[in-house]
Amino acid sequence: MRTSRTARGVVGCLAVIALVAGCSSSGGKDDEDTSGGGGGGTGVNTPRLKIAMVTHSGEGDTFWDIVRSGAKQAARKDNVQFLYANDKEAKGQAELVQSFVDKKVDGIIVTLAKPEAMRSVLAKAKATGIPVVTINSGGEFSEEFGALSHIGQDESVAGEAVGDELDKRGRKKALCVIHEQGNVSLEQRCAGVKKSFGGSVENLNVEGTNAPASQSSISAKLQATKDIDAVVTLGAPIAAYSVKAKEDTGSKAEIDTFDLNAEVVKRLKAKEVGFAVDQQPYLQGYLSVDELWLYKTNANVLGGGKPVLTGPAVVTAKDVPKLEKYTARGTR
Repeated sequence: MRTSRTARGVVGCLAVIALVAGCSSSGGKDDEDTSGGGGGGTGVNTPRLKIAMVTHSGEGDTFWDIVRSGAKQAARKDNVQFLYANDKEAKGQAELVQSFVDKKVDGIIVTLAKPEAMRSVLAKAKATGIPVVTINSGGEFSEEFGALSHIGQDESVAGEAVGDELDKRGRKKALCVIHEQGNVSLEQRCAGVKKSFGGSVENLNVEGTNAPASQSSISAKLQATKDIDAVVTLGAPIAAYSVKAKEDTGSKAEIDTFDLNAEVVKRLKAKEVGFAVDQQPYLQGYLSVDELWLYKTNANVLGGGKPVLTGPAVVTAKDVPKLEKYTARGTR
């Protein structure tokens, strides 16, 4: 596993945190974890807190299962009632955040995939004294919107890491598949690939929550453009669609992807996927809950308010043996 120079120092520290810690989409409905101490130990003896997370996850996006796994583990340790809701539409996500502001929760964790839609409601959270931590996407807007800090990877740097890896593999023409139009982080990933890659890059927008339509779109592109020799997907489920599209068309393109899960690890092992970029979503969930608990109980702010990087790290087949057991339990 190769970690980018930008993120290496912070990721190393976070890996230690993960070890110390014991280490889906819900359609917009609240997902609540009300358990006390867990993880084989005893929870902290601090006042019970209520922390909400609202993401832009679409239906079937397994990435967020891993984020929530980390958040729930931290919540058990920190005596926190964890609430989760999601909506792939920006307006719906903002309305969910407003609902948690109205409930006067003790802290809010939010993604900024479509940041402008969140500006007003996060200002309301700040005005009512509810601390906010942003995760995963839109990190460059985090401070402006009044968040304590942002936890995730630098998407431009991650994209550049992919471009460098494609060069090392001798690729010449890449297709970058965007599965959610308007998501600033996905656009930054493809832009990063284009910036560092010595070959050419073409973007393809697909409907990520519609598997048959996504696979069909990728197949059509591979059929029409025979010289594509790399398909870069921006999420683990899209990698699976791309593998099937490659098989259907007889394309020789290598499938590479952002994000890691059990299926991607299996495909790395089977040589169906060349490499993956791991941003450690478990840490994004775990550390965001932990940060709000630390802030509420001890006025701490992780990273001094600067972004806390959880990636990127390039993962290949040689990393499979040490990752299989973690992806199987849903923590990597």
